[in-house]
Amino acid sequence: MENYTYNSFTLQLEGFKIKGDSMYPVFLFYLFSYLFIIFANVGIVVLVCIEKSLHQPMYLLFCNLSINDILGNSNMLPRLLTDMLVPPSERLISYYECVVQAFTTQLFATACHTVLMIMTFDRYVAICNPLRYSTIMSNKMVIKLTVSAWGVAFVLVAILLGLTIRLSRCRTLIANPFCDNASLFKLSCESVFINNVYGLTFSVVLLTASIGSMVLTYIKITAVCLTSKNKSLNSKALMTCSTHLCLYLIMFFSGMIPIALHRFPQYIYERKVSSILFHVIPGGLNPMIYGVQSKEIRKFLSNVFHAKNTFTIILK
Repeated sequence: MENYTYNSFTLQLEGFKIKGDSMYPVFLFYLFSYLFIIFANVGIVVLVCIEKSLHQPMYLLFCNLSINDILGNSNMLPRLLTDMLVPPSERLISYYECVVQAFTTQLFATACHTVLMIMTFDRYVAICNPLRYSTIMSNKMVIKLTVSAWGVAFVLVAILLGLTIRLSRCRTLIANPFCDNASLFKLSCESVFINNVYGLTFSVVLLTASIGSMVLTYIKITAVCLTSKNKSLNSKALMTCSTHLCLYLIMFFSGMIPIALHRFPQYIYERKVSSILFHVIPGGLNPMIYGVQSKEIRKFLSNVFHAKNTFTIILK
C-alpha cells in the first residue's frame, strides 16, 4: 500500500541509476558539456556586445538563443551534477526550489520556439524585402520582438505552473533527474484534468505556431529565390536560412525524442537521458553552428588570433 505524505515541502529526486564504473565518465561528460555551453554562449553574447560590426538584428536576436541556453543549462546541470555524487536517499530538494526549476525548465523549452520564430521573421524580411530591411528591422523592432518572445513564453509558462501549484500534494518522489511541470503535478492525488487540457492546448498552439511560421516563411523564401536571378541574393539566402533551419531542426528533434519515449515505459532511462540532452545538444551546437557560418564572427576571431600572434612575435 502506498504511503502518502501531504503537502511536504521536502521532495526527493529520483535522479539517475548509474552503475559505479559508469558514474565518473557520465559525470565528466556533463561537466565538460556544461563548461563548454557556458563558455561558448557567453563568448557569443560578449562578442556581439563589444564588436560594432555585429550590432545587426540577426546577431542581436541570436543572443536571445544564447541567453536561453545559458539559463536553461545553468538551472538544470549544476544540480544534476551535484546529485550524481550523493546517494539517492540524499537527493533532496525543497518544494519552492523545485517549482523554480520546473518554471525555468519549461521557460527554456518554450523560449526555444518563440526566439527561433522571431529569428524566422528577421530572415523573411532580409530576403523577401531587402530594400526595406533596415527600416523594418530597426532597434525598436528588435526590442519589440525580443520582449514578445520572452513575454509570450513567460505568460504561457506562468499559467502552466500556476495550475500545478494550486494542487495539494500527497507524494514526495520526483520521478525524474530534475523538476519539471509534469513531475510536479504527478505529486498530487487530485484530478489533473485541467492541467492536462491546458498542457495539451499549450503544446499544440506553440508547435503549430512554430512549425507553421517556419513552413510558410521558407515557402515564401524559396519562391523569391526561384524567381530571382540575383545569385548573390540566393547565396546569402541559402547560407543564412540553412543555419537557421539547422538550429530549428536540432531543437525540434532533440525535444521530440523524450516526448516520444514517454509512450514506452520500458525506456525510462533513455527518456531521462534524452530530456537532459534536450538542454545540452542545442546549447552546445547553436554557438558552434552560428560561429562557423557567420563571416563576421569568423573575421573577428581571425583578426583577434592574428593580432595575438603578432603581439607574441613582437615580445619575442
